[in-house]
Formats: sequence, structure tokens, C-alpha cells
Amino acid sequence: QVQLVESGGGSVQAGGSLRLSCVVSEDIYNAGCMAWFRQAPGKEREGVAGIYNYGSTYYSGSAKGRFTVSQDNAKKTVYLQMNSLKPEDTAMYYCAAKRGYAGNWYEAETFGYWGQGTQVTVSS
Repeated sequence: QVQLVESGGGSVQAGGSLRLSCVVSEDIYNAGCMAWFRQAPGKEREGVAGIYNYGSTYYSGSAKGRFTVSQDNAKKTVYLQMNSLKPEDTAMYYCAAKRGYAGNWYEAETFGYWGQGTQVTVSS
């Protein structure tokens, strides 16, 4: 069975940092693309960062320069390091994975596997 389990969310003041983790089951880990998405109340789900199994990483405009996506193959874990957090970063954060390379990293509808989400709240 495919499982993705996020952790690391919480409450932080503006300017602070958080590191999110996503443990990915072996049958999907590094099978194509793994990515982080977020969704705030009343807004569409948006891609934050993506990482491919050949090493390339991508970021949304708002995340670039502040967030870093990385992975640890021994732990089968994908990370999202978030620095210089802003109140507008407040959202439920989800990790996702897909086999192969159909669609782009930021297209949520192309991902078949999702975690349960972890809440990030940034106060001003």
C-alpha cells in the first residue's frame, strides 16, 4: 500500500522557520515526482515545491528564495525547509507523489498519492 505521512507543522511568528517532513512508502518513493502543495481556506490548492527522482527541484514564485525541498533516501523522507515565514504562508500543507512524469510538478490533479496534511499557522 502507498502511504505518505506529513509532520512538522505548527504555529510560528512571522520571520520564523519550520521544517516539514513526509515519509513516503517504498513503492512510490523516487518513482517520479514528489511535491509539496498547500491550501488556505477559500483558496485553490497550489504547488509550493517539487523534486524529481533525477535531482531537479522547482519552486513557486512565493516560495523561491525562502523554501528548500530536499530528500533523504535512507529514510525515504522528503523535507520542506521553510524560512522567513509570512502570515500568507498559513495553510494546510500536503505532500504528494506520482509515478513517472505525466504533467507538471505544480499540477495537483496529476498526482495520485497524497498525505493527510499538516497545518502551518504564521502569526504577525
